[in-house]
Amino acid sequence: MGRLSSVNLGNAERDTDARVGVTGIRKRPVSGPVEVRAPGPRGTGGSGLAGDEVCDLRHHGGDDQAVYAYAEEDLAEWSAELGRTLGPGSFGENFTTSGLDLTAAPVGQRWQVGKQLLLEISGPRVPCRTFASALDVPGWVRTFTARARPGAYLRVLKPGRARADDPITIVHTPDHDITLGLAFRAITTERDLLPRLLVADALPAEIQGWARKAATARPETAR
Repeated sequence: MGRLSSVNLGNAERDTDARVGVTGIRKRPVSGPVEVRAPGPRGTGGSGLAGDEVCDLRHHGGDDQAVYAYAEEDLAEWSAELGRTLGPGSFGENFTTSGLDLTAAPVGQRWQVGKQLLLEISGPRVPCRTFASALDVPGWVRTFTARARPGAYLRVLKPGRARADDPITIVHTPDHDITLGLAFRAITTERDLLPRLLVADALPAEIQGWARKAATARPETAR
């Protein structure tokens, strides 16, 4: 069991990088309970959290990216490495968690948060230009990718409210070995691992398509 260390929301604001434009990645902790609902397919709404603004609806938000979670333990390691304090929301995460190893969590694992909210891990976060601009660290995308501690995107199976200190209970763990760390490496730096992702049916359709294509190209690896 883990817990929610913080619930974080972002408001639309113009980024200093003109190529990014308007973004809601800079999220801040909120004190009260927040409604978490299924936001609909990508391009039709924001994240799953009421009041959280998602501006690039082509690449972010939607059912498979309704909630983004990152562990406070990983934030602490990054704080030490970068020499700055990275508080809740620093990575654009909606949920800052405590007591869970997200990198080792399998895709398809389900969490009950508080009394009602039910979430399912859908896949890893892949860094982008917006993330790099928010952190303002030279070579950030490369550095984040090399570390391969991506955090978790989650879809909403049952809506509910979430607030800081809510317990996170793991209520289902799938019977496969596709962790968020492995899925991230397969998508980014170790694409020979892609066929292994076929067993993780909770992955978004786009990633499943990449896995099928890779398995067709190299059928001997699809085991």
